[in-house]
Amino acid sequence: MFSRLMPRGLILAFGFLTRLPVPHLDDFREDELNSSALWFPLVGLCIGLLLCMAVVLGLNANHWLAALLVVLAWVGITGALHLDGAADMADALGAAHRDPERLLAVMKDPHTGTFGVVVIVAILLTKLIAVAWVVESPDIDLWALLLIPAWARLGAIFWSQSLDAIAAGSAERFKWEIPEQSIWLWGVGLFIFTIFAVSMLFAIAAVGALLLWRAYLNKRLGGMSGDCLGAGIEYCECALLLTVCLL
Repeated sequence: MFSRLMPRGLILAFGFLTRLPVPHLDDFREDELNSSALWFPLVGLCIGLLLCMAVVLGLNANHWLAALLVVLAWVGITGALHLDGAADMADALGAAHRDPERLLAVMKDPHTGTFGVVVIVAILLTKLIAVAWVVESPDIDLWALLLIPAWARLGAIFWSQSLDAIAAGSAERFKWEIPEQSIWLWGVGLFIFTIFAVSMLFAIAAVGALLLWRAYLNKRLGGMSGDCLGAGIEYCECALLLTVCLL
């Protein structure tokens, strides 16, 4: 029944970005994954809503428990998909020594090295401490927590469309074919929503985080891959959480 009510692209987007149960789709085609990226920011909003619910549950005890529940929910909902990308990219950059072929080889290696472990720990600690600070503050800003995952997943679409794939094959799978006007609509909509729900400064910071990660990928790697997109989602989420603490 739900598969009839939900667009196929939205179901695929939930299946790709989360570990939430989704309806089974018959007659699946590989090219449908391209169109599913259109729904990524909406999936991000749903993730943010679930994180807000975790905050409400945890606050019955204390802010640290609330923060822990949020981080555990964040990892559980996404299946650590983006953490894996951040770890792969960190290992590749740490071992490549400016050798493009070495970078790609390490990025494809399924094992996690020292650099990857350090990055995962750093990301999780950043989220835990930042969320704890947010929920402990007198004016809890749950709107920001709702919007952060949406901005990060809009970033994944933006980076995919505005950067070249750094290698043929797997990296090219993440060059999603999304109409440019759809990206603008999501961007303008989230920007306006963020201004009214949080603040103008936070909206500008969100746009700035997306642009900074694109600039880094373009200068350091000359393009993007699936791991780069996943790493960008994690880093942008951390950056925006820290922004909430500083504003």
